[in-house]
Amino acid sequence: MHIYTQDCRTHSGEPFNLRALRGQVLLLTNVASRCGYTPQLAELEKLYRYYRDQGFTVLAFPCDQFARQSPESAQGFAVFCERNYGVTFPVMEKVRVNGRRAHPLFVLLRRQAPGVLGSTQIKWNFTKFLVGRDGQVICRFGPRDTGKHIVPRLEKALDTPFSA
Repeated sequence: MHIYTQDCRTHSGEPFNLRALRGQVLLLTNVASRCGYTPQLAELEKLYRYYRDQGFTVLAFPCDQFARQSPESAQGFAVFCERNYGVTFPVMEKVRVNGRRAHPLFVLLRRQAPGVLGSTQIKWNFTKFLVGRDGQVICRFGPRDTGKHIVPRLEKALDTPFSA
């Protein structure tokens, strides 16, 4: 199963067509505004701007599941990202990433790329999933992983041609 079958919405509640991103390399992450890792938004934007013309997109999903570090609405979060970090990549709907009410997209991501010791639970904000052009998860990055950890895998994924 690939991610394109999942329904999701933008920060303003509009349907978002993941199928339109078919053939791109994606980095999906749960984000928060009041987290020690929040400055990673600037680095994610830098990666997005540098690699987007090669078929790369970042999708950020605000999540308030970890120490209530993202209490604002998804729209409020999008404004925060643009104002404070110049974010131009898509900011999506606010989601839960763990538990019975976890968004199905994150259930799929967690299943395809378990964490340390095979745990599927997301442990904190800014857990990142790199998805290949075929819609399959390539790998999972932890909250502390930054561009220097992501770029080698990202560049390898971008060199992989898309075949439908």
